[in-house]
Amino acid sequence: MSTRNSKPIIGISIGDVNGVGAEVIMKALLDNRSHKNFTPLIYGHGKALSFYRKQLNMEDFNFLQIRSLDEVQYKRVNVINAVEECPEIIPGVETHEAGKMALDSLKMAVEDLKSGKIQALVTAPVNKNNINSEEFKFVGHTEFITDSVGAKNSLMFMVAEQLRVGLVTGHIPLSQVSSAVTKEKIKEKANMMLASLENDFGISKPRIAILGLNPHAGEDGLLGKEEEEIIRPAINELKDQNKMVFGPYPSDGFFGMMHQTKFDGILAMYHDQGLIPFKSIAFSNGVNFTAGLPVIRTSPDHGTAYNIAGKGLADEGSMRAAIFLAADIVQYKESLLEEA
Repeated sequence: MSTRNSKPIIGISIGDVNGVGAEVIMKALLDNRSHKNFTPLIYGHGKALSFYRKQLNMEDFNFLQIRSLDEVQYKRVNVINAVEECPEIIPGVETHEAGKMALDSLKMAVEDLKSGKIQALVTAPVNKNNINSEEFKFVGHTEFITDSVGAKNSLMFMVAEQLRVGLVTGHIPLSQVSSAVTKEKIKEKANMMLASLENDFGISKPRIAILGLNPHAGEDGLLGKEEEEIIRPAINELKDQNKMVFGPYPSDGFFGMMHQTKFDGILAMYHDQGLIPFKSIAFSNGVNFTAGLPVIRTSPDHGTAYNIAGKGLADEGSMRAAIFLAADIVQYKESLLEEA
């Protein structure tokens, strides 16, 4: 049995079983480092893993089926069934049953995360279409987990080695971005990023760059006034609090000139402004980390990839990075507690 006194338990929700989630989880956990640093616990169904083990000729992937967390074993890949019956698995096909299992797996994992039974959660990709219904609206993992743990807000923080990109606004239509970018929200997200860089990544006196909203960062009001009326005043107020924040920078020139290498974090105004350059630079090992929560959650930076599901073609690099980052943050936080 694994306990906090042995190795941290990292929960992994299986996501959509008709996508590449199970494949990248299995491939990532074949890395021998998994069993040295943490104990993996997959929330899903044993039959799903057995299906893909056969489908992908991964006979070297072994797991232990458990009924409760009391049965978790160190140095083993543990699997707990989140649903009684595993749905029919049809790689590459969107089904209602796969969506239900993805949601049930996530809900079970989040409850164990909240209660401290697991020390971190890694979420495999889901399909919002087959989760959503008239009774339940699922915007994304970040929003669901933020609400579930009772947090007022969180920061979607994309991480890859030395590149870290956060977002002021997340999963909202582009037409709503301008009105959603406020001075208070910029300050809130910047402070979350600064705190995360210090408390989760161990960076003292972090430096962050803040991007503009408009082309050429507004060009002194010619192409938009948000920089002069909202973004720059927010930066100035943060500087008055001795925070090391800089900008606003035009996004295209900033990444084009590789200025991201000069900062510990970058705060983008909206989803695609931050994620397009991030995924262009670090798609194979990028991680989505939810900062600002009382719990630790990461995920790979890709989706269900139905087009290659079940074919053995999925790259597990991002999932491996997400699992290892979760374990690293757990161990860093525990080391701080031991020093206190």
